[in-house]
Amino acid sequence: MPTSADLMSMWNASGLKSKIIFTVLMIAAFRFGVQLPVFGINNAIFSNIAAGNNIIGFLDLFSGGALGKVSIFALGIGPFITASIIIQLMAVVIPSLEKLQKEEGEAGRRKLSQYTRLFTVVLAAFQAIIFMVYMSHLPGAITVNNHLLFYVSSVSVLTAGSVLVMWISELITEKGIGGGSLIIFVGIISGIPIYTSRTAQMVSRDPSLGFGLFALLLIFFATMVVIVIMQEAVRKVTIINPKRQVGNKVYGGVNTFIPFKLNPGGVMPIIFAIAILLFPTTVLSLVGQSNLPNGAIKNAVMGLTQFLSPDGIPYYVIYFLLIFALTFFYASIMPNMQPKDIATNLKKYGSSIPGIKPGKPTAEALDKILSKTTFIGAVALGIIALVPSFASYVTNIKTLQGIGATSLIIMVGVALDLINQVRSHLLARNYESFLKQ
Repeated sequence: MPTSADLMSMWNASGLKSKIIFTVLMIAAFRFGVQLPVFGINNAIFSNIAAGNNIIGFLDLFSGGALGKVSIFALGIGPFITASIIIQLMAVVIPSLEKLQKEEGEAGRRKLSQYTRLFTVVLAAFQAIIFMVYMSHLPGAITVNNHLLFYVSSVSVLTAGSVLVMWISELITEKGIGGGSLIIFVGIISGIPIYTSRTAQMVSRDPSLGFGLFALLLIFFATMVVIVIMQEAVRKVTIINPKRQVGNKVYGGVNTFIPFKLNPGGVMPIIFAIAILLFPTTVLSLVGQSNLPNGAIKNAVMGLTQFLSPDGIPYYVIYFLLIFALTFFYASIMPNMQPKDIATNLKKYGSSIPGIKPGKPTAEALDKILSKTTFIGAVALGIIALVPSFASYVTNIKTLQGIGATSLIIMVGVALDLINQVRSHLLARNYESFLKQ
């Protein structure tokens, strides 16, 4: 953790102060938008449903309470995250998109970002339509008479709100510290007082749950410690660098290492898994609670909703498998974790791994190392995501389930990422100051 001297240096460092202030202002703008309800909706009715529905309640937590309040930011950053996942997956299987990502540099990445934004609008509009259809089936939820005009305006507002959240996220990434994950982080933090109050009321009514609460909090704390270890753990691969003689002086020859993180994706596999899993379950839940006529369609919707419900084992099995697969996927697209490129660069500069020939043998050795470390990290991340959720059921303290392992991983991961960004900025500023002396 940074000391008081670090904090003073951080605040006084040129450029970092403006980044922090800009980030705070953007977060304040997001929280202000959360409080602005969509016109013509009685949000008290939907808030009661959100409090008793695990899927909607979980989405409400990630939106910072915007969904429960049916605010203009009710869809949150979910459509943007889902669009990002789909575009990244398509870039792996579609050659033209892969070329944009890997061969056309900054211009290609900008074009992919534009595709992501356009797809975000499409997903946001689709989710807004589904949401408003669901609201129309809730008695007393809509308080206006002209339903057609209300639907058009509400879908437009919800879609624009999601696009605005996306824009805020990109601005924070570009001019501030953090990004989309920071918005989710703030949403989770804002929901903690509500979950704490509910838990306190439950324990006050049944004091016998006190020991279970203590055990659950202990598991949460242990999970946070393991998350920190996971985020910081690296596999160091020793590199032998050649000596170079320039005149009478000898340069190089010092052994270095390549650090491969045990959890290369950080919190992104968790966020991606939640986005992928909750998108169909949310649609099914909203459709299932509408007044569908009895028949095969209604039975199928209700069956799928139950199958993917967070209360069931299939949900956690799919959740674990998604985290596992997405950890490998995220590791495969990271520029600094490409065995062939690393082997080529090592051979170019005359460096090597002890006992391994340069070129193809080095690439194969690095691929084996990365596969093993990523496998360990993927399994560990999946287990960490499940343990506190199961602990909630064992201890019968389900009021804290919303801030369970997923939220803990995101909060700790984002906090560590912010600290690392600040430290990197400070090191860069100190290095620039040194060069100017």
